Amino acid sequence: MRNILLLLALALAAPTLPAADDAAVQRRGRELLFQSGCHDCHTPGFAMNGGKADESVWLIGDQLGWNGPWGTTYPTNLRLRLATMSRDEWRAYARVMKSRPPMPFWVLNQMSDTDLDAIWQVVQTLGKAGAPAPAALPPGVEPQGPAVRFPSPPAGVAAQ
Repeated sequence: MRNILLLLALALAAPTLPAADDAAVQRRGRELLFQSGCHDCHTPGFAMNGGKADESVWLIGDQLGWNGPWGTTYPTNLRLRLATMSRDEWRAYARVMKSRPPMPFWVLNQMSDTDLDAIWQVVQTLGKAGAPAPAALPPGVEPQGPAVRFPSPPAGVAAQ
């Protein structure tokens, strides 16, 4: 009993850390979604509409394929993907994630925990919406819908 009272007294006397300013975290997360180019692919019509899209369609993925020597990639519905991940799972995933072009995964891999947390919080706040993106297609399989086509890299340029 004495130990319990001592622990309770210590807990009550311990300084508390200030809670993170949710509004500031939300602002930072939204800035990152724009500045890092997330919307360019993961929000339908965003790039074609001059960087404008209703928040209801933010990050729901797209049916527009990105086709090149690697096959065809479709932007993931991040609102469904991140809804299944805890903050720690998101951080771990973002640190090692590799993807097919044109996803600049190296940008995500290098983000700070603070920035990753801000993105995660915004996506969690947006909530689940939309449908899963189409599955990626292997090289040589022609996409059925619209696709942005990338040429092969110049001769002599090898992937590292």
